Amino acid sequence: MATPENYRELSDQAPADDHLTHYDRAHGLTYLRLLDADAEGADWREAASVILKIDAASEPNRAKAAWDSHLARAKWMMDRGYRQLLGHDTCP
Repeated sequence: MATPENYRELSDQAPADDHLTHYDRAHGLTYLRLLDADAEGADWREAASVILKIDAASEPNRAKAAWDSHLARAKWMMDRGYRQLLGHDTCP
């Protein structure tokens, strides 16, 4: 299976803006996969390797920081960002 194009564009740090970004729109599937992994109690190291394509064994600090920021953003999307995606929130 080919790697989706958005993985090549994945940043080490997810946005922390109070509004939906182009990055969020491009990485919605990544956010959903992170939420699923978290809900299933997956080990963050394995999930970072599989989902974020960062080898946690060789780059543990980078992998953990990316995991934390992207999971936090995924949770923000579930709590607030989805409203902006649907046009129900006028947050700038």
